[in-house]
Amino acid sequence: MSTKTQQRLSASSLVLLGIAFIVAVSLSNQVFRGWRIDLTEDRLYTLSDGTRNMLAAIEEPINLYFYFSDQASRALPSIRSYAGRVREMLEEFENAADGMIRLSIIDPLPFSEEEDRAAQFGLQGVQLGVSPDPVYMGLAGTDSIDNEEIINFFQPDKEAFLEYDIAKLVSALANPDRSVIGLVSGVDMAGRFDPQTQRMQSPWMVYQQAQQLFEVRNLGTTLTEIADDVSLLWVVQPKNLSTGTLYAIDQFVLGGGKAIIFVDPVADVDPASTEGMPQGMPPMGQGSDLPELFDAWGIEFSAMEVVADAELALQITGMDRRPLRHYGYLGVTGDHMSADDIVTAELNVVHLATAGFLRAREDSTTALEPLLSSSTITQAMPATRFSFLPDPSVLQDGFTPGGEAFVLAARVSGTLQSAFPDGPPPDTVSSADGDLPASDTNPDHLAESAEPAALIVVADVDLLADHLWVQVQNFFGQQIANAFASNGAFVVNALENLSGSSDLIGVRSRASYTRPFTRVEALRVDAEARFRETEQRLQAELDETERRLVELQSAREDSGNILLTAEQQDEIDRFVDQRASIRQELRAVQRGLDEDIERLGTVLKVINIGLVPVLLAVFVLLAVWRRNRRTDA
Repeated sequence: MSTKTQQRLSASSLVLLGIAFIVAVSLSNQVFRGWRIDLTEDRLYTLSDGTRNMLAAIEEPINLYFYFSDQASRALPSIRSYAGRVREMLEEFENAADGMIRLSIIDPLPFSEEEDRAAQFGLQGVQLGVSPDPVYMGLAGTDSIDNEEIINFFQPDKEAFLEYDIAKLVSALANPDRSVIGLVSGVDMAGRFDPQTQRMQSPWMVYQQAQQLFEVRNLGTTLTEIADDVSLLWVVQPKNLSTGTLYAIDQFVLGGGKAIIFVDPVADVDPASTEGMPQGMPPMGQGSDLPELFDAWGIEFSAMEVVADAELALQITGMDRRPLRHYGYLGVTGDHMSADDIVTAELNVVHLATAGFLRAREDSTTALEPLLSSSTITQAMPATRFSFLPDPSVLQDGFTPGGEAFVLAARVSGTLQSAFPDGPPPDTVSSADGDLPASDTNPDHLAESAEPAALIVVADVDLLADHLWVQVQNFFGQQIANAFASNGAFVVNALENLSGSSDLIGVRSRASYTRPFTRVEALRVDAEARFRETEQRLQAELDETERRLVELQSAREDSGNILLTAEQQDEIDRFVDQRASIRQELRAVQRGLDEDIERLGTVLKVINIGLVPVLLAVFVLLAVWRRNRRTDA
């Protein structure tokens, strides 16, 4: 066989291999369309079990429309990268839903019908960077009866909750009926008649917010059973509850019902505490607790102690109109809020007043995951010190920090034990045979929770009150609310999270998709250090130059001379030129820093991304060349 024939066969073989490769890829795309392997470090593209369970339960088709401005974001690489992450997550939802989710990806060009449709959904474009057109990166969803839900804009800084946000939207479309929240409250959150002003007080703002999102049903404080359609129990300032009411709450929670409970050692908002008391006497009975339930559920709460915190203390106006720090009024921020829980991750500050604290009992089967915590510069003080406190500065007297960070609000997880292990209390049971034990008369009694608890406990009631987080003004009959703290968002987040399905509650934060080039980051740090050194030197020269100019100006004014000598004018001109030169050099250093970092990043990215394919190509060419050499030989 001639050399030319062999070369033709080799070329033909390569062509055939190429064709076979293309065919194989096409077939695999069709046959294995829904097959994916997640090889990322933190399994970023693997949906949680809770999400998969929720998707499997969808009964009616759901349409998702991902609006992303592909053209308008050409100069925004970070936004485009995150949009790719969002799209891939949405595709995972579509694949896992087994045909019950239909995903459409739409580029809403300016003045197009697609942009008009996005606006009809309520999506809004955002001006980003140098793009002259607004950038859309939001999600709209519809169900079979045209209910709509939207995510206005996927914020990159909320990437950890990307799966949760999408799952929440899908869950709302799959279950469009508003959840029913059962309210058991010892304070009049819904508003009451004020005998002093002879007017009705407005409902608390958190109550109004809850009404906009849910059906809030006031169950009173004497209930003995909870309807099956109640998905969440909202217990606020529980005081003097009957055994029958405690049993109803106990069985509701153990049977898989969700609950959020607010208790307080000293609730300033409790008006009942002052009823019947002589004027000027300290309020009494401001505390609330659920000792029977908490003890059984493994929760330790002291209704007799208040957390005093020197670090988180809020500043108030004292009786002499001077500002002072109130050790019992706390502003919880930053590191003292859980960054991994959807309830608190995006909050700025939560204000509390005379809050208690929570602990897990040593012998309990439950665990407390802190949502809000104090600092370590704290002391647990007797609640009696806060009942009547005309001068909060006295709290600083004898303040001795113990170094403990107290849990102020927590998510409770694990298996709960009933506070009524022997069955329903006698006063809740009617039996024809008085000799039968209570447990035999009610076979539905639960001795422990059938599934892991879905419970949040907050050791403060006052954070619900308007005065701690929002200013409400009447404007031509309309209430205008201006929030200065995140209390309302905290409550709404908790209600939304708990009112969802157990599967949705189980979707927690995830790791970040972004993976920076560590070498670039190291070079960035070094470059910034050099920049800072040069900047400090130039800034010192600039300060000295400006000082000399001021001295020359002052010397002229002190001498009374309006006109400058030629020598003085030359010196001033020289300093002015020097100042301009230094400022120009500073700007050049700043530009050089950005250019160096960008150049370094580009080089390393090219090496990391392009080197491997190039090496493979060279290897293949060398192999072909060597084989041809052997054939020729």
